[in-house]
Amino acid sequence: MSATSTSVNAPATAAPWHAGMGAFLKGEGDTWLFVLRTTVAFFLTGWLAMRFQLPQPGTAMMTTVIVMHRQSGMVLAKAFYRVLGTLVGAAAALLIVGLFPQQREPFLVLMALWIAGCTAGATLHRNFKSYAFVLAGYTAAIIALPVISTHPGQIFDSAVARISEVLLGLLVTAVISDTIFPVRLRDTLRAAVSSQYENFLAFMRGALLGEVARERMEQAHLRVVRDAVALEDLRSSVIFEDPEARARSAHLQRFNQRFMAASTTFQSLHHLINRLLRQPDPAAGRALQALYQPLGLALQASEQQPGQLAGQVHEVRAGLRARAAQLRQELVDEAQAEDFAVGVELLRRFVKELEQYVYARGQLTLQVAPTQDDARAHFIRGNDYAGAAVAFTRTAITMLLLGAFWAASGWAMAVNVMLLATIFSGLFATVPNAARMTGKVAWGYLLGVLAAYVCDYTVLTRMEGYTLFAAGLLPFFLVGPYMVSRPKLSVFGLGYTMGLVNILAISSLHAFDPLRFFNEGTSHMFAMGAAVLSFALMPPLVGTAWLRRRQMAGLRAQVRLAAQAPLPGLQHRFESSNSDLLHQIVAHTAPGSAESSEQLAWALAVNETGRALIHLRHDVAHEPPSTQLHQHVDAVVLALSDFFALPSALGWQRADRALEAAVVLARAQAEGRGVAARVLLHLRLVRLAMVDDHSVMAAYITSSEPTKERPVHAH
Repeated sequence: MSATSTSVNAPATAAPWHAGMGAFLKGEGDTWLFVLRTTVAFFLTGWLAMRFQLPQPGTAMMTTVIVMHRQSGMVLAKAFYRVLGTLVGAAAALLIVGLFPQQREPFLVLMALWIAGCTAGATLHRNFKSYAFVLAGYTAAIIALPVISTHPGQIFDSAVARISEVLLGLLVTAVISDTIFPVRLRDTLRAAVSSQYENFLAFMRGALLGEVARERMEQAHLRVVRDAVALEDLRSSVIFEDPEARARSAHLQRFNQRFMAASTTFQSLHHLINRLLRQPDPAAGRALQALYQPLGLALQASEQQPGQLAGQVHEVRAGLRARAAQLRQELVDEAQAEDFAVGVELLRRFVKELEQYVYARGQLTLQVAPTQDDARAHFIRGNDYAGAAVAFTRTAITMLLLGAFWAASGWAMAVNVMLLATIFSGLFATVPNAARMTGKVAWGYLLGVLAAYVCDYTVLTRMEGYTLFAAGLLPFFLVGPYMVSRPKLSVFGLGYTMGLVNILAISSLHAFDPLRFFNEGTSHMFAMGAAVLSFALMPPLVGTAWLRRRQMAGLRAQVRLAAQAPLPGLQHRFESSNSDLLHQIVAHTAPGSAESSEQLAWALAVNETGRALIHLRHDVAHEPPSTQLHQHVDAVVLALSDFFALPSALGWQRADRALEAAVVLARAQAEGRGVAARVLLHLRLVRLAMVDDHSVMAAYITSSEPTKERPVHAH
């Protein structure tokens, strides 16, 4: 028996071992391919720079290190924005030196303000757009600072040389990453689209055919936010790599927009049904559950093509009105019938948006020209300008102090201090714990400087010619890209590589000067210390509790946006900015914490209320209600905006009274499917959400002045 047990269990034990070893070998293989591409690009760029007799081949070589990425699409995107940043920075350098060619103090002030402005701009953008702002700042410094004190007339030559070196590094890196075992970003994008589509439909099936707890719904909303932001980030980068993806960029934007629209409406529907099921008589909630059963059955066949599934969803939508009329006859209570009508309208909207989402998924596989609507589906980011103001102030003060130190001391190496401090002040202005991050880079930089000393004076002194130079430097260089490929060592590896390449100052005629080496090494570490100190004294607001509170206030203020902003494109602007704001907030919040739950609850309340207000405004845009009802709706909009801007029990009471008055008047004027009837549905939806004591509203609901509305509570 023992032998039998061993023989049976052996394969089960071996399989995970082989799987783990396979994953390890694949990961190592991907890592060394990245190291190979980086190394080839680095040394090929250096050889070409020397052949072209560029003044600083090391600058071109450093460009390859900074731009290289595992995926070719990311390399091309980063290269594109680096070109933009370099050109803008060069133009700024020419302008600033042209204004103050022989006046160092005004020059330093204006340069400090330019660098600070670029750093602030970097905090307001995502991905490589942020990097372009960083480049525009420190490129101006790299071009202008070395020549301002000695030869201001050489500024144009300095700008041309800098641009040439950067463009050479970018060109070589782009070619190498796209030809040597390339890793395509488009594959990642396709996987992300498929994963988003399949996961969303799977969740819809489970929710429509079973029960989903509020906690699970909140987590599902968080996943929707992450998927939407991640897809937009991938789309904005893959367009540089793949012509087909670039041609379908508008379709991808529309697909992502419809994903957010359908998910937001479903959350509202789900919460409405839960509220109705918690009422003493849950007949309206049960009727809505019966109404959406055919949709759940239609989604069961997940293997269907998007076109076939869209057709089935359309059939469900076509039969909603007749089925709703049958179920409506079973409800004898008028209040229940009204609640049921609200749910029917919400379900009709959801089914339509789900059909559009599935149809948009099918369009991604077809050669279809984008429509005018597709071209308008831009993802809007949510920003807080307080973080940008702090970044501007910190960078300006740091640059002004270092400039004053340079002017007062006359130390020639102070230029290096300003250059490196500029680079790291911009690079880490958008990350939390910037002082700690810069400290890690500093330690890596110090190790790179020490490695450069060993390489320079024990190895390279014995080498002659570029081939032997590359062979001597190779063992020291490989350490950097390998560490960069490791998530836990990537920041340290970046510092090591920058320290190694910067301090070597690679040029066509390599000079061995220990005094220069010591002075430059000292200035570089002084610059790193200045950057760490500036972040420690005035840290970025990213990830702080104070900024999260401000961002939550900004998220709640989106209700005012929904109530007042122009209607064209408002729905997508509202949903995308909400997603981006929530993504920024939860990224720095402990998962599962009370704070995280409160953030998600508020996000759901904002989405539900804001969407209801947008649809209310759409319905009355071309068919205005009576003057009296219009005034009541305006009062509701104002009261809701004020409450979400500054939540309080008093604000909740005002919104509740305004809603009650508007509902009573709309109910009195409602006839059939006229504008008053549609206004009533939207108002009732918001009213039910506002009196839900299982939501974030529980902290503000007061019974001091009971309303005619039945409170929504548990049995």
